[in-house]
Amino acid sequence: MNKKYELKMDWVKSEKIDKVGVVTLNHQNSLNPLSSGFVEAIYKSCKAFDEDKEINCIVLMGSSKAFAAGADLKEMLPLSYAEMSESRYIEKNWSYFSYIQKPMFAAVRGFALGGGCELAMACDFIIASENAKFGQPEINVGAIPGAGGSQRMPRFIGKSKAMYAILTGDMIDANEAEKCGLVAKVFSNDVFDDEVMKIANNIASKSSALARLAKESVNVSYETTLYEGLRAERSIFMATFALEDHKEGMEAFSEKRKPDWKNK
Repeated sequence: MNKKYELKMDWVKSEKIDKVGVVTLNHQNSLNPLSSGFVEAIYKSCKAFDEDKEINCIVLMGSSKAFAAGADLKEMLPLSYAEMSESRYIEKNWSYFSYIQKPMFAAVRGFALGGGCELAMACDFIIASENAKFGQPEINVGAIPGAGGSQRMPRFIGKSKAMYAILTGDMIDANEAEKCGLVAKVFSNDVFDDEVMKIANNIASKSSALARLAKESVNVSYETTLYEGLRAERSIFMATFALEDHKEGMEAFSEKRKPDWKNK
């Protein structure tokens, strides 16, 4: 890229609601096209909540029309192979979402296509409204998924369905997405926001120290063999015994009271 892109922090709205950090994609275009500056702003907003000791869960949301309907093609169109490679156009920001340690889920209404679908899949799980539509239609515009779509989607829904979606460019509606495992839960539009916050508050009410370890353990299963994954799980499980919250959780259960988490 010939010039540095502009960071678009004004296109991202960050809000603290008790122990939940809500990051809302708020582009002037309601389809939330993902330019480089926009993606960096999204990541920096998520990272700020990840570093905030008062926040235990992060929710990533879009507009009522779209979570994000894809990359900003106007930005990508003039780029050559050399410019894409030298600028680290994708890995520079997109890969950083994997480093978020706290639980973070995507709340998707409307379209989550191309980069939007990849951004949602980069989260720990996806909650969808009944009007949500997912897809990797890059093949229709002269490309293939480049920010994780061809790698994460098969892990979510299996090779056959992922291959079909990527080769046809067809969209997956919310009900089908839930059936095949792309989405954890689907809610009607009228209760969507309330249900999203119920889930977020439930996660945020747990020990953040334990939640980080649980997230790490599950993510290991996608990166290694079953044998190595089981070894990692045992090590992480034993590590919980070093936490104050481990003792508090066990004692609270035996004493039939709610635990008083210290997040350490």
